[in-house]
Amino acid sequence: MNLINKGRLLAIDHGIKRIGLAVSDTSQLIARELTVIQRKSRAEDFAKINHIAREQSAIAIVIGMPNNDHLDPGVYSQADTVKLWAERFAETTTLPLILWDEQLTSADAKELARNKKRKWHEPIDDLAARVILQSYLDALRDGLATLPLNNDEG
Repeated sequence: MNLINKGRLLAIDHGIKRIGLAVSDTSQLIARELTVIQRKSRAEDFAKINHIAREQSAIAIVIGMPNNDHLDPGVYSQADTVKLWAERFAETTTLPLILWDEQLTSADAKELARNKKRKWHEPIDDLAARVILQSYLDALRDGLATLPLNNDEG
């Protein structure tokens, strides 16, 4: 089985109003915030993300998945929303999608925003994406996660 070679990973923090993006370095050690997309339509959002993925030469996309273990079965959650969005996005890209737990990323992103001296009203979705991606990169390094198979190498 061939795993994807080293290359940039793009991360998404999915939100109702905004989508935060972050990217890794090609050695997959460090994540950095990239941009915040103001949501428009699904088609426009997907096109913009795919354009940025091509610009960044991304080899896979990590999508932050909310953890809703505390909800009763049958209750529709933010995790359900993100999962459905990811399924629809998957239809527009050939890149592998990785759903990754985003638990506690908001608190970490707020701390990063304070450290970067961002104003209180500025969006932090890109910082949340950075935290999600760094968590995934750390798990890769520690052997707690793997990259998906590259479909081109079968």
